[in-house]
Parts: sequence; structure tokens; C-alpha cells
Amino acid sequence: MHETAPFTLDAWQSFYVIVGSSAGALTGLQFVVLTLISEARMLRAGDALSAFASPNVVHFCMALLVSAILGAPWGGLGPPGVAVALCGAGGLIYSIAVLRRAMRQRDYRPVLEDWIWHAAFPMLAYAAMIHAGIQMSRVSSDVLYIVGGASLMLVFVDIHNAWDTVTYVMAERSRREREQARAAAAAAATRRQSE
Repeated sequence: MHETAPFTLDAWQSFYVIVGSSAGALTGLQFVVLTLISEARMLRAGDALSAFASPNVVHFCMALLVSAILGAPWGGLGPPGVAVALCGAGGLIYSIAVLRRAMRQRDYRPVLEDWIWHAAFPMLAYAAMIHAGIQMSRVSSDVLYIVGGASLMLVFVDIHNAWDTVTYVMAERSRREREQARAAAAAAATRRQSE
């Protein structure tokens, strides 16, 4: 039995307020991450940045957009289903482009965890959105759990990725500072010996 869309979507309002608000607020976190990267002068080219940092803003914004779509007062599940499927398709295409950038960049050597969190999980979330969006008007409203899970997954993936980036940048900065200190100490010792 199909539930009416206003009743069905009303039941999800609190969930999407939380997810959408979190995604919107956490987008600001990415600006902090990008500032740390630029201050540390970690990357020589834009490919690594566009493969590992910038996509987080897109994924946060996509979770915010899906929350806004499903928070709107729809008369049925068909139109929001189309919108969610289109968001999923756009996100999947973008994720494939990001994967290509990650494979092409040379500033950072990704490990298995990077491939899972930066490529596989976002693609899975977007594929789930496509599936749920297509099924939304034809099947029961249970597919809204898939959309909710995919939106929440994007938020958690991006929190992980932002944290991972910050810890990498700080560890790399610390390593460089130690190397510079050792080099300066060695140069000072060499100068003292030559005097």
C-alpha cells in the first residue's frame, strides 16, 4: 500500500533537518582544511586538492540538497524521486571524475583506505540515491530509508575524509619541520667545524 507523500515526508522532517543542517555547517570545516593545506604548502598541483579535498564540499552540499528536496512540500513521491535520482546521477558522474583525478595526481600516494573512503563509499551512496529515486514513486515509501542512509553516509564519509586530511597535513608539516631543524643543526655543526 502506498502512503501519501505529505504524510510520508513529514515523518522524515526531523531527520532531514539534522542531516541538512549538519552538512551545511560541516561545509565550513572544509574551508579550514583547505586553509591548512594552503598554509602548509603541501600540494604543488591542483589535482590532489581536487581529488581529496574539494569533493568533500560537493558531497556535503549534495546531502544538503537532498535534505532540502525531501523537506519541500511535495504532493506525491514521483517528483522528489526524480530529483533525488538526478542528484544521485550527478554525484556518481562527479565521483567518477574525482576517481580519475585521484589516479592521475602525483602529490599523494593513496592507500586502500583512501580508495574506499574517497571513491567507493561516495559512489555507493550516489548509486543508492539513483536506485531509490527511480523506485520512489513505484514502490512503497520504504525506499526513503535508502535515501536517508545514503545522505547520512555522505556526511559521515566527508567527516572522516576531512579529519583524515587534517591529520595527514599536520603530520606531514611536523615531519617537514623536524627535517628542516635537523638540516639547520647539521649546517650549524658544519660551520662550527670549519671555523
